[in-house]
This record gives sequence, C-alpha cells and structure tokens, in this order.
Amino acid sequence: MKDQKSTLKSISAIDGRYNQKVDELSTITSEYGLIKNRIKIEAKYLLALSIAGIARKFTEKEEKLLQDLSSEIITDEDIEKVKDIEKETRHDVKAVERILRKKLESTTLKDQLEMIHFGLTSEDINNLSYRMQLVDATNKVILPKLNKLVGEMVKRAEKYKAIPMLARTHGQAAVPTTVGKEFAVFATRLNNEAIKLKSLKLTGKLNGAVGNFNALFYTYPNIDWIEFSEKFIKSLELTPNLVTTQINPPEDIIEMIQVYQRINGIIIDLDQDMWRYISDHWFVQSTVKGEVGSSTMPQKVNPIDFENSEGRLGIANSLGDFFVRKLPISRLQRDLSDSTTLREIGTFLGNSLIGYKSTLAGLSRIEPNIEEIIRALNKDWSILGEAVQTFLRKENVNDPYSLISTLTRGKNVNPEDWSKWVDGLSVDENIKTKFKKLTPENYIGLAVELTEKAIKEIDESGNTNDN
Repeated sequence: MKDQKSTLKSISAIDGRYNQKVDELSTITSEYGLIKNRIKIEAKYLLALSIAGIARKFTEKEEKLLQDLSSEIITDEDIEKVKDIEKETRHDVKAVERILRKKLESTTLKDQLEMIHFGLTSEDINNLSYRMQLVDATNKVILPKLNKLVGEMVKRAEKYKAIPMLARTHGQAAVPTTVGKEFAVFATRLNNEAIKLKSLKLTGKLNGAVGNFNALFYTYPNIDWIEFSEKFIKSLELTPNLVTTQINPPEDIIEMIQVYQRINGIIIDLDQDMWRYISDHWFVQSTVKGEVGSSTMPQKVNPIDFENSEGRLGIANSLGDFFVRKLPISRLQRDLSDSTTLREIGTFLGNSLIGYKSTLAGLSRIEPNIEEIIRALNKDWSILGEAVQTFLRKENVNDPYSLISTLTRGKNVNPEDWSKWVDGLSVDENIKTKFKKLTPENYIGLAVELTEKAIKEIDESGNTNDN
C-alpha cells in the first residue's frame, strides 16, 4: 500500500485517490504481478523440458530450486532487476529470460542456461501470464467481493420481503411489490452472472513463433510436442488451445470481460434505483459524525457511495468495450497492439472492484423508511385497477378495462373514492366485498413466495459468503 504522499502525484485515480481500495489487486494485475507470472512459467517450462527428456535429468535439489522459482520464492529485488535489464533490452520477456539466467548461472543448472525459453516466442509466455492474472484476480479478489454483495442483498431480501412498496414502470405508479422482492431480483441477476464468471475456463497456447511448433519440432522431431504443450498448459489450470497464430486468440478473455460488463451493468442499475429511492425518502442514510454532505448546505446526506460506484463501473465498462473491439484483431499472425491493450486489464478490474466496494458501502448505510414507503403506496388507490379489471374479466363483465379506466386513468383515487366506485358496480355483493378488502398494502401477489424461492436458490448455489 502506498503512503499518502506518494499517491498524491499519481496520474491514475486508481493508483492515487483509490489506492487503498484496490490494494489486494496490486500484486496480481500490476507489472509486478505480470513479471512474477513470467518467471514462474519460464521456471516451470525448464523443469517440464527435463521431465520430458529434452533437457538433462535434474537432481531433486535442482527440481526444488525450479519449483521454488515457479511458486512464490521470487523477491521484489528480482522483479526490480528485470525492469533494469529491460531498459537495455527494450524487451520485457527477454529481460525475464536474462534474470533467470543470472539466478541459475551460479548453480548446478548453469549447464542448462540455453534451455531457458527454449524454442518459444514471447507470446507463449505472455498469453499464459495474462490469463493467470485474470484467473487469480477473479478467484481471489473479485468473486469473494461479488459473493459478499449477493449475500448482503439476500439478507435484505429476507428481512424486507413482506414490506409492501409501490412499483414504478416508465417512472409512473404501477402496482405494489415488496422491498425484499426488489432486492431479490438484483441478488438473483448478480448471482447468475457470478456463477458464469466462476465457471469460465481460460485457454493457453505454447506452440512457438506462429503456432506450428516449427523450431521445437525441427530440433526434436521425436518429441510429441502437441502432448507436451497440452500437459504443460493444463498444469497451469488453463485449457490448451493448439490452433493459433503467434497469439492465443482472445475470445476467452473477451467472454470473461463481457461477463464482467454484465455484472457491472446490473450493479449500475442497482446504484441508480437506490439513488432514486433515497431521493424519494423511501430509504434513509445513516449519518456519521464529522462527515460533510455539502460545502454550503449542512442538511445534506448525499448518496455518494452509489454515485461513486456508478461512475467507476461506467469507466470499467467503457474500457471493456474497447477490449471487446480491439482484442479480436491482430494483423496477420501478430502485431503488438493487443499486448499494450492487455496491460490495462488491471485498470478494468480495479475500477470494477472500487465499484463493488462502493455499492457495499452504500448498502451498509441505508434502511427503508417504512412510514414513507407506505404513505406513497396509499397515496393513490388507482393502482388497484389492474386487480379489479382482471377479476371482472373472469366474471365475464363486458369491457372491464374501459370501465376501470373511467375511474382511474390520470386520476388520483383515495380510499373513499374507491369504496364508492365499488358500491356502484353492477356485480354480486360478494364480489364487492372482495374488492373492498383489497388494499395497496395487501395486493402484493406472490412477492413473498418469489423472494423466498430466490433466496433458497441463491443459497443452494453456494455463492454467498461473509468474506
């Protein structure tokens, strides 16, 4: 985590103002994380060459050394040395190859230095490194936060499942719903996409300069390089992709980005709805001593967390749009524009993470203003017109829609107006009694049952947690 002084001059808001909110991503999706992955892959590759009989057989001590390099035994000093070497080479993967040579030249593996990065192209290392970044960031950082967000909405769905609330369509009064049911809708949508994100499998390629194993096959024609490649990529928990150019086609990354975009869109929808509910005083925000809502209006408590989330997720999705357009296009067998684009994966994920945290913060500070919600619900009983006209259809009353619209369309109907109108209907007294028992507060359909069903399904998916 950077100190305040070092972040004040950061150009990016992620590395500056919001640095602490993305700290858990910093060692994964940064240049530091990318270099670390490259070193791991190069070390694992050298070890795999020995196991396959291409490099000489390594001793247990030599194998342990490479296993350590391919796990977490990579120091910050190693990473910094790679960047120093890159200033000379102007090639990032070559710099990694050279630091690995330096680390091994004083060991018993000094006779195997020429087998480091043997027969590979830089993209064999990079395509795996970037995907490892995405997998680690998603599984270790993003999914736990999304699952927590789903869990928080499930708690509110359960707690408020029976509180009736006016629903609006086209911004106008529609029919009643419940507070909990609306939380259940967002929880279900988000959970469905989190399941997809969790189940996505990214691919990997290790097949040389233009994807044909040219140098590898020419040098060792008796080795089954296809099998070698498949086995190595699976060891990284990626799915082998054998038919490629120099680059691994990016449709798997694009698919993941698009799932993130849908998740972000759902949360933006939630942010905007909560903003409106707060504006209408249907939800109230807790105040914190010392906080200021306005530089001039001391009474204000602004929904800044939901606003911040909306902005950050919008930035992320805009960047995602560029990824989706750019990544499928690489001139002929390869150009470098995809590589410079992928360096912004951390920016995309960082903005997304800030958005998720901000929405969680916003939710933690709100409670439904039940008195105001009920007042708004009972303000106009014309919302019961749907129930009556539908029931009268069942009773074979001629054109009940038009009959109801003469009372309700564009008019405000109070309980007394409603009772008088029901008394004037030419229907059986039992039906009138049924209509008079109907109120905006009890006309909620199966909202409670649907909420309970949604909660059960989400719980059974196993995606909610308290992390």
